[in-house]
Amino acid sequence: MPNITVEGPPIPDIEKKRKLVQTITQVATEVYGLPAQAIVVTIRENSPENVAIGGNLLSDQKKS
Repeated sequence: MPNITVEGPPIPDIEKKRKLVQTITQVATEVYGLPAQAIVVTIRENSPENVAIGGNLLSDQKKS
């Protein structure tokens, strides 16, 4: 059973999340040759104050 994890900023729109996991699942079923029920997709949302690039929090970068 493939487990696919997507990490990124929060997606506030539930419909966009549904589309994301449906699209990922569809592609994975084609690649793996497995039924959709065998594909697990997890969305991990990271708020800007929990992610840093170049030693700077994303939340701080947006302020400048």
